[in-house]
Amino acid sequence: MQLSDQRQIKAAPAVVWAAILDPEVLKACVPGCESMTGSPADGFEAVVVQKVGPVKARFTGLVHLSDIVEGKSLTISGEGKGGPAGFAKGGAKVTFTPEGDGTLLAYEVEANVGGKLAQLGSRLIDGFAKKMADDFFERFQQTIEGPAEPEPEPEGDAPEGEAKKGWLKRIIG
Repeated sequence: MQLSDQRQIKAAPAVVWAAILDPEVLKACVPGCESMTGSPADGFEAVVVQKVGPVKARFTGLVHLSDIVEGKSLTISGEGKGGPAGFAKGGAKVTFTPEGDGTLLAYEVEANVGGKLAQLGSRLIDGFAKKMADDFFERFQQTIEGPAEPEPEPEGDAPEGEAKKGWLKRIIG
């Protein structure tokens, strides 16, 4: 299964780059992630619980960052074993391009499964893999930018000029 997409993130490329290397950010962005430890240099160990169709499994695996071009691109690759459910492996080539006052994040994802998961059929697996990738990058964008701006309150209940930012953007930006 392969897919590609892009997102416009309202943060400087340096902020987006720092976020993609942070294990706490990655843990918050991976759906079903119970734990993530490690470093960009040594790789990360992760435990993720997912349900794909009728199969629910706890995957333990490794995530590695490679092909790193500081501030511009990297490849995230991982492999997880889910016991009797089978295995999942895949990766994403991610590029960061300054665009206006933000960053255009583009990604190409490839995923493969085996074991009981592979028996579910390619349509179900492809749909699940697309949803996982979309959820990851949506959460990643929300972590950096913060929640979407709510509709303005009548009578100006919120202080003028106070912009909501993601917690990472407040720390790094």
